[in-house]
Amino acid sequence: MMEVGQSAETSRTYGAEDLTEFAALAGVEAGEIDSVPEPLIAALFSYLLGVELPGPGTNYLKQEMRFLAPAPVGERLTAKVEITRLRPDKHLVDLWATCTTADGTLICEGRSLVLAKDVGG
Repeated sequence: MMEVGQSAETSRTYGAEDLTEFAALAGVEAGEIDSVPEPLIAALFSYLLGVELPGPGTNYLKQEMRFLAPAPVGERLTAKVEITRLRPDKHLVDLWATCTTADGTLICEGRSLVLAKDVGG
């Protein structure tokens, strides 16, 4: 059962090969990318919400993110989501999302609103 304050996190290091693959998909030159692209960071949150918390069957309704610093290539990034509010009557879960570097630099933060099974309360 989900509870306010419950959290999940994942860590990932993006390297030059990841940037090359992203550039090919985005239709840009790999040399134009000097930090981890924002969509790759957002993908960490998608993973957490769909696999970890709330988990399978979760549907995104809203995602708001503020990017505060560039994410260095080759540095370990940690994404975390934490439940801030449960609305069992509507099957809604509000979460706070953050991504930080190994030294604690805040790369981005924001809010996620998802529709989930077994919200509880």
